[in-house]
This record gives sequence, structure tokens and C-alpha cells, in this order.
Amino acid sequence: MAPVDRTVAVLAYPGMSVFETGIVTEVFGLPRPELEVDWYQLIVCAERPGPVPVVGGAALHTPYGLAALAEAGTVIVPGVPDVTADPSPELVAALRRAHRRGARLMSICSGAFALAGAGLLDGRRATTHWRYADLLARRHPAVTVDPDMLYLDDGDILTSAGSAAGLDLCVHVVRRDFGAAVANAVARRLVIPPHRDGGQAQFIEAPVSVDPDDDRIAASVAWAVHHLAEPLTVAALARQAHMSTRSYLRHFARATGVSPIRWLIDQRVRASLPLLETTDAPVAEIATAVGFDSPVTYRHHFGRAMHTSPSAYRRAFRAGAA
Repeated sequence: MAPVDRTVAVLAYPGMSVFETGIVTEVFGLPRPELEVDWYQLIVCAERPGPVPVVGGAALHTPYGLAALAEAGTVIVPGVPDVTADPSPELVAALRRAHRRGARLMSICSGAFALAGAGLLDGRRATTHWRYADLLARRHPAVTVDPDMLYLDDGDILTSAGSAAGLDLCVHVVRRDFGAAVANAVARRLVIPPHRDGGQAQFIEAPVSVDPDDDRIAASVAWAVHHLAEPLTVAALARQAHMSTRSYLRHFARATGVSPIRWLIDQRVRASLPLLETTDAPVAEIATAVGFDSPVTYRHHFGRAMHTSPSAYRRAFRAGAA
């Protein structure tokens, strides 16, 4: 269930990319009457109300300052101007005040430095963009920094990696507040995968896209996605592309950057996620449904991709949705 105070405040700061506020705006700021729920109310705040210069020479103008930020139900810090500098005393005071009030605090990318600088991450696990993880750990040794996570949900404080992971975190919060159906509807509007678990690695070895210029590979991939439960071989995929196996391997690697088998494994793991989320089917049954030859193989590849087990993923998802 969504928090009683559905106000979401996002911090704007000089020199920021508008994409960082855009992530939050897309998820929490747009009205969504089709969902038939009491949606969030977004406000953009700055340390000093007025114009905030952003990348590209433009300026974002807001009448809201840190007082409004501290009073919101959810406070989001999408970044900091300088990861080597401490947050201002005024921002620290506002973040601490919000936390004392029981607000939910979130960071995207380098925003974790502001939460850490306010002392709010001491004794907690947190993540940030892989580029800044070592620096965050050095500057704030009381924080347990996990550089491999897309995002970390620690109840009242949530942190995420780079910008795309911030989008995943925002959709995760919608899922936590309103359930899977509403979160999936928002994800469809955004044309993104409905759910990426926070424990998934920041680097995903098997891409989900294929070079659109190679129609034969694209056609074979589209066919494979609809036949994941069947025994699929490279030879079968090559036949769909009307190529020899040797040519197919070469073209597939050029189009996707991985082997067909590695790609199939990734797709099967992804296909299992909604089954874990929305059904009570045994793990062994899910493994068969998405094409793995045994539950042991499924668990191995699931752990490799998601950094958790299928059962743990299901428990975490159900707890978050509840």
C-alpha cells in the first residue's frame, strides 16, 4: 500500500542533467488516471528556490526549497554536484529532518554521497554507480558499499546505481506501494522491462537487443523468444535464419556480442521472473516452463544472472509487493 503522504520531492542542483529529474518525473510526476489509484504528487526542490542551471545552458525554475523537501513523504536525491565535496549543512539538516519525520529517502547514482554525508547510511548497505563505489567507501567507511547492485532497498532508505538503475528503483517503489499490476502498467508506458531485481549485476553480460540491420538474426531471435520452453539448439536457430550453423554463430556474435547459448540462457532467466512473481508454481516446474533441462541448471544460471536464488527472489518480491 502506498504511504499516506504521497508527496515526492526530488532535489535539483546546479549542473545536473535534466535526465536525472526526468527519471523521477516520468514515474512519479505524470498523472495516471487510467490506473485508478491515488497517485503521487511530485515537487522539484532546490537548496535555493529560483533558477537552477542545468547541463546545456538552460535553467530549471522552482519555487520549492529545502523546507518543502524535508516535509515530503518521499525524498529523492538524484545526484550531487561534486562527489569529492561534502553536502551543504542546509541540505544535511533537511535530509536528517525528513528522516526523523519518517520520510522515505532515495538516491540515484551519486546522490548516495548526499545521504552518506548526512550520516544516514552509517551502518547500512548502499550502492551507487560503479564509477564512484570505491570513492564512496573511502569517504564514508561506516557505509557498507556494494558496487554490484542495481539498487538496494533498505526499507526507509533506498539507493541505486546509474541513471537506468534509478529508473528500475523508481518502478520498484511503485511496485512496493501499489503492487505488481500497477508497476507493470507504468513499465509498459515507459517501454522498459517490468522488473529488474536490485540484486542483478550492474553489468549484464547478455544483451537483450539485436542489431536491427541483421533481419535474419532478428527473426531467429523473435522466434526463439516464443519457443523458450522447447529444446533449442544453435542448428535450430540457424535454420530459422536460413544460414549454416557456422555463419549463424558469426552473425549472431556480431549482432549481439554474445553466443546464442549465452543469449538463450539470459532470456530463459528473464522469462522465469514473472512466473516467480505472479504464481506459486514450484521452482522445478518454472525451470521446465522456460526451457531449462533441470532445476539445478536453472538455479545455477539464475544465481549467475541475478545474484540470488529463485526462491529468495520470490520471497523478496512478495515482501516488497506486500
